[in-house]
Amino acid sequence: MHAVKAVSALCCLLLSHVAAFGTVCPATFGGKRCGLQMSAVAEAPIDSEKSTTASNLRNIAVIAHVDHGKTTLVDALIRQSGVFRDESQANEAGERVMDSEDQERERGITILSKNLAVSRNGVKINIMDTPGHADFGGEVERVLNMCDGVLLLVDSVEGPKPQTRFVLDKALKKGMKALVVVNKVDRPAARVEYVVDTVFDLFVDLGATDEQTDFRVVYASGLLGKAGHEPDNLAEDMGPLFDAILESIDAPNVEKTEPQALQALVSNIVYDNFKGKMGIARISNGSVKNGQAVALAHPVKDKKTGRIGNLYVFDNLGKTEVEEASAGEIIMFSGLDGVEIGDTLITNENAGANAAPPLEPIAVEQPTVRMSIGVNKSPLAGREGKFLTSRMIRDRLFKELDRNVALQVAETDSADRYEVSGRGQLHLTVLIETMRREGFELEVGPPTVIYKENPETGKMEEPWESVEV
Repeated sequence: MHAVKAVSALCCLLLSHVAAFGTVCPATFGGKRCGLQMSAVAEAPIDSEKSTTASNLRNIAVIAHVDHGKTTLVDALIRQSGVFRDESQANEAGERVMDSEDQERERGITILSKNLAVSRNGVKINIMDTPGHADFGGEVERVLNMCDGVLLLVDSVEGPKPQTRFVLDKALKKGMKALVVVNKVDRPAARVEYVVDTVFDLFVDLGATDEQTDFRVVYASGLLGKAGHEPDNLAEDMGPLFDAILESIDAPNVEKTEPQALQALVSNIVYDNFKGKMGIARISNGSVKNGQAVALAHPVKDKKTGRIGNLYVFDNLGKTEVEEASAGEIIMFSGLDGVEIGDTLITNENAGANAAPPLEPIAVEQPTVRMSIGVNKSPLAGREGKFLTSRMIRDRLFKELDRNVALQVAETDSADRYEVSGRGQLHLTVLIETMRREGFELEVGPPTVIYKENPETGKMEEPWESVEV
């Protein structure tokens, strides 16, 4: 029996391994379909008579609770899409190809959302693999701005879990379709009928529309690389899942295709040793060319102008440089060092006289836990790290804000100490360990819960989570 109860975030703050100071070492089988269409960015409904679709594109995110098999399933899709030249190259790539960061492989979890693209029957499918931990929910919220639909993975034994609720709620509020994938159906204890029923109940509980609750179901085993329309009759490959994606997830809706209508919301930032800061964005309207005069617009910030240095689209596990990209595509671009997550890429031809307005910036949930990070003042200071000063630590923390949308950094009364707020203990721990490996030596204070005053009642409230025991 499952007992669900609210647990104070204060109970989750037992960081016994962190010292107070020192170096921090369209089918109608058993499933259903959905028909609601909406832009990937929160905006007014699109007039279907005036809009078009990029029929050769699909943009999807794979979302689920932790350990429900997202990355393993994506691995199977990659291996069956001709990404690898032969079996030896696939073996060389190893398992969980998308978890490329050191800490991801060591911890066995996905920390950062990642993009890839595969092709199926002449249709390009942009896939975004996302984290399952609640601490990294900001990554999921950021990625959903680039998608038109989601693959909701659910374990065939466990069913929907708390993070399943969180990520599905975000997708449904954006009007997205969800293709439900009941994963790990090869497990002896699998109870697929119960899981499908509880997923339906979850949709209803989250206030999904009738169209959204009419979802389609595919059964799969990511580990075996098999999928099917019935849990006891899987195909020998992931073909049924690929077909369901093409049939159940809508192509991107495009309201305007003219170049001057360019609107592309920047949802991620990456760094290249040679090209510098690069933005990743989904083109909602218009088109963009390599070398084009563009601007980065934001509703509450000054406009930044420049030219596209290099323009890329995602291709398999890497990227391919192109001369032009159109609405619906997900691009990566260089040449604008001032790019930030939440900016909108617009045209600056003719000094931006006919440029489109910026899109609504990305909004994420607020942090729940804070701790202080500062200069190491212990007797053993300076023995291990090479970046020791307050200025170095400050620059590194504020640089992290470029891509970590759920993180907040603030100055304190002390010149050598900074207040860092995140979505949970794991969120902050990963940042601290990353900085330690980069050569920073830090003094870390104890974590504390962030209390906030309810403007309606005037009472102080603390964050809480739903937990299944």
